[in-house]
Amino acid sequence: KIMKNKNFLKMTLVGLTVLFLSVSCNTTTTEKAVTEPAVPAEPVIVKPDMAAVKTEIQAIETAWAAATNARDVDALMALYADDAVSMSNNAPSLVGKAAIQKDLEESMKKRPGGSTISFETTEVFGDDQVVTEIGTSVTKDATGKVTSTGKYIAIFEKRDGKYLCIREIYNDDVKEK
Repeated sequence: KIMKNKNFLKMTLVGLTVLFLSVSCNTTTTEKAVTEPAVPAEPVIVKPDMAAVKTEIQAIETAWAAATNARDVDALMALYADDAVSMSNNAPSLVGKAAIQKDLEESMKKRPGGSTISFETTEVFGDDQVVTEIGTSVTKDATGKVTSTGKYIAIFEKRDGKYLCIREIYNDDVKEK
């Protein structure tokens, strides 16, 4: 009986060993590479050079003053978008280029001879496509005496590579004397 138990024990050990070896030999381990989920690249945001934009807007305002002082309505109208809106103090809004042009033609006739206006861009903000400008104006008579000052906000939009005024609002600090 002891022999039979020894043989049984040997057979069991051999069987378990064969079973273990066959299981361990047949088991394939495939390591999967653990990868981090792809993180989308942050968009590159290029901030416009606002000092350069301010210089460009000031150049437009300098041209605006020159056209106003020359009473050149056509040159002024080239600075407006077709869908511009102009809002002055004590008057209804002027919508569209035709309404703005009519108002400019009438106001040019009323301006005293020799008077000049200048504009100073004091601040700009926005981006390289839409810029809001804050500025001041000074009107002088033919002798150079300041007759009025004012302030304005203008919104410019770049269309076909050129800034055009799409909205403006302005008012006087002091009425002309």
